[in-house]
Amino acid sequence: MIGGGVVGKACALALRRAGETVLALDPQDPSRPASYGNAGHIAVEQVEPLASPAALASAFGRLFPLGGPLDFRLADIAAWGPWAARFVQASTPAGAAHGRQALKSLLQEALPAWRRLTASLDRPDLLVERGHLVVWESPETARAGLEAWRVADIDQARVSPLSDPLARQVRQWIAAPVAGGAQFENTGQVRDPALVLGLLDDAFTALGGQRRTGRAVQLSVVGRRIEVLLEDGQRLTPERVLVAGGVGSGALLRDLGHVAPVIAERGYHLEGGADHWGDLPPVVFEDRSLILTRFGDRLRAASFVEFSRESSPPDPRKWARLRRHLAELGVRMEGPVAEWMGARPTLPDYLPAIGLSRRADNLYYAFGHQHLGLTLAAVTGELVAALMGGATPAVDLTPFDLDRFARGRDLRKRNAA
Repeated sequence: MIGGGVVGKACALALRRAGETVLALDPQDPSRPASYGNAGHIAVEQVEPLASPAALASAFGRLFPLGGPLDFRLADIAAWGPWAARFVQASTPAGAAHGRQALKSLLQEALPAWRRLTASLDRPDLLVERGHLVVWESPETARAGLEAWRVADIDQARVSPLSDPLARQVRQWIAAPVAGGAQFENTGQVRDPALVLGLLDDAFTALGGQRRTGRAVQLSVVGRRIEVLLEDGQRLTPERVLVAGGVGSGALLRDLGHVAPVIAERGYHLEGGADHWGDLPPVVFEDRSLILTRFGDRLRAASFVEFSRESSPPDPRKWARLRRHLAELGVRMEGPVAEWMGARPTLPDYLPAIGLSRRADNLYYAFGHQHLGLTLAAVTGELVAALMGGATPAVDLTPFDLDRFARGRDLRKRNAA
């Protein structure tokens, strides 16, 4: 298993529990994976794909120079330019309808899979199921925002106007006005993303799973089977290979002829002491595209959708903007405040890639989960274990086949071969 994020770790553990001998190859990136730095939100309400006419129409008004969360690093246009063209192609009414049904099939299993996973770790407390809140700071955005959520397809989640007791609790901790809000039920959060990653590692090791720090730099096909070249020059010849390496998965699979247009969609957070924040579920300040989540005695503020190369240096303006938002909200973090930036692996249609490669007999993949990596990690682990074990996965994986990005002529040629 190639990868060090929550999706890869969940897959490795599920495979080991299924009786497979598993070597987890973790690159141990200094910045730590996106699943470490996210908001911890189990976002089963996010059924509407971000590749849609609505998202395309609103993109200009959400640009970073205009105060929004969306940014395109000009120096990296060669990386995101072709991706953006594919995103536009995917953002049609038909594409959005297809994406909605595909995401729904995964999201319906997300919370049940997390319940099973945390119970199997003997830590059901890792999953906190008390919903989340969305608030707006002006009457106009409150009316529009609440109506938008009322008509959105949120499937198993439930939304209602923010109750007076919860509104009073929010107002107790912020200085900015709260003109309206919404409360969601049947969503959740993890108690601490870093703790989840550590416990997945511990459970995997306790079951005899093997771990190795190293980076895969090339996959090659030898007699219809994959060999893995490591950065140190060693070559591995495993029985089967699972690529679950986030953004880095694209380069490995493109070397084999796959069309794998994954981009680094980078997010930023600040984290400090939570002495001046209440015991609230995650709170989204939708006017600011900002989410605040409490993890024990720590408070995390997360935002931004920055398209760039994964290796490009972070943009300090993002952390400065987060600090400005917190100051305007009157939210104070105690003690040292940590800065973090990480890359979400995102494909143009905002669907993950989960399946069996047609380039070799022993190559599988699970990556591209965009903002839903944490949300879908547990169910992805179950689906991959079923697929690699020869069973029929509980969810139809056809919409997540990576060859959806191949040109029709090339795909027909490969199938004929």
